[in-house]
Amino acid sequence: MVFRTIATTAAILVGLALTGAVAGPQWDPVPVSDHLVPATADTSIHGVDPAVADQIGDVGQYEVRETPVTVPLDGTQVGGLLRQPVDARGEILADRPGVVYVHGAGTGKSTQAFRESATALASAGVVTLVPDKRLDTYTTRDRDYVAMAGDYGRSVDLLRTIDGVDPQHVGVYGESEGTWIVPVMQAQDPGIAFTILVSAPVVPPRQQAAFAVDSYLRNTGVPEQVFRAIPRAVGMQLPGGGFEYADFDVRPWLEQQTAPVLVVYGTADPSMPVEQGAREIIADTAVGGDQAPTTVRFYAGANHGINVPTPVADGGTEYHLHPDFARDAATWVQGMPGTADADPRVAGDRPNQLYLASAVPQPRWWGNGDIVVGAVLAGLGLLVLGPLVWAVHAVVRRLVRPRSLAPAPRLARGLGPALAGLGVGSVATMVALVAYLLAVARLALDYERDDLVVQGGWVGVRLLGVATAVAGALVVRRIADARSARQAEAATAGGAAGAGAQEVTGVVVARGWPAHLTFWCVVAGSLALLLTLAYWGVYQLGI
Repeated sequence: MVFRTIATTAAILVGLALTGAVAGPQWDPVPVSDHLVPATADTSIHGVDPAVADQIGDVGQYEVRETPVTVPLDGTQVGGLLRQPVDARGEILADRPGVVYVHGAGTGKSTQAFRESATALASAGVVTLVPDKRLDTYTTRDRDYVAMAGDYGRSVDLLRTIDGVDPQHVGVYGESEGTWIVPVMQAQDPGIAFTILVSAPVVPPRQQAAFAVDSYLRNTGVPEQVFRAIPRAVGMQLPGGGFEYADFDVRPWLEQQTAPVLVVYGTADPSMPVEQGAREIIADTAVGGDQAPTTVRFYAGANHGINVPTPVADGGTEYHLHPDFARDAATWVQGMPGTADADPRVAGDRPNQLYLASAVPQPRWWGNGDIVVGAVLAGLGLLVLGPLVWAVHAVVRRLVRPRSLAPAPRLARGLGPALAGLGVGSVATMVALVAYLLAVARLALDYERDDLVVQGGWVGVRLLGVATAVAGALVVRRIADARSARQAEAATAGGAAGAGAQEVTGVVVARGWPAHLTFWCVVAGSLALLLTLAYWGVYQLGI
């Protein structure tokens, strides 16, 4: 009996492992073999045009005047915050370059976003405008980067009319998601004098998401088996549809650039393909000739927002803008045209991108997120439905029907506990997997490691999965035992069927329709959950 149960469990585990392996793509990112080497560790900007050398200010040189503004858009309007440098007499400086800021995915309010950067540039002599993000056309599910470029273009138009701004020297600063928008703006409006791309993914959002997840998971130290989930989660069509912007390609827009580009990355940013992004921007902006010279700077210890940790008095840590970045950006903007193509093109800390961001393999059978969610909900629903119907039937039978009318429903001998173990185990394993993934996500986003959670949690999930497979094997064995008992009874009785027994596909499993319904609901519901667990890698056996 024990040997047969072990053999059946092994067969179930191998079957689930094979199903999981063929049900979706594997994850095998390509390592970076040719690393980008900066010419020098010094990020200073050189080549300042002598004609403007005496007009370049240092960060902190000027007082900054902040003024709320309103930016008119099609059918609506947004607020904004204008920062202007003023001299010792409180007068606005004349003929200054201007910069419009374009938000990343995590920012939206002008009063909260880019405060250090916009203030630092303004204190060096650059007029800055941070508009509010337009949110009535921007959701997690739907966003249009080309349309957003048109909206941000209104801020450029406004800044060109501001007193003290040189309208011929207005550029755009984009961070993260905003760097998919800025090249569109410059292609649509060649009058934009320059662009600053900070933490630019360059690759489409889907590829960047897969790259970031891979990087975060490696930093967290998850087991290798977990990585299989990356293409299956990022590559599928998400539940409910939408998310068309996930495949937006900015490179055709980069090829249309005509203005100088400053590319900035922090080497402590694990979410961006920093080397690959810099290389692709250099290559793409050169397609049209030398009209769009590119300058690249890598800042040591800087994160996604080019912030670095700074100790505070209470022993904690705060993050503030890398001081060299503010200095370099201000010099690069004000030193045009000489700074646009001055050597060295690539400077700063040496980046270390481990893997390339590339096209995400698409899931085959379960590529539709609605199917994935539907399978889980259907499985849970079936697991509740069967026992619930049986319980209701038992109550009704006890209240309104004499017990002598029909035998009470029941399962084959020993099948009930095994069936309960299968149903409870499949639900428990699914819950444990979700809890594990959420815990890993929290650690990854906080740049933390916890081997007990990451390694121990995964072992716990897989052990629950094995225990559920054992319960499934016991269900199979109990059915086989019931069939053998039925055959023996038939032989003893000369082939006559036992009174009141009911047979399903040749195997006696239950008596009464509520018991049959419960049996098949639990089996079908558990199977749906087990196949889902196999798809997400719980039953990997190195296949």
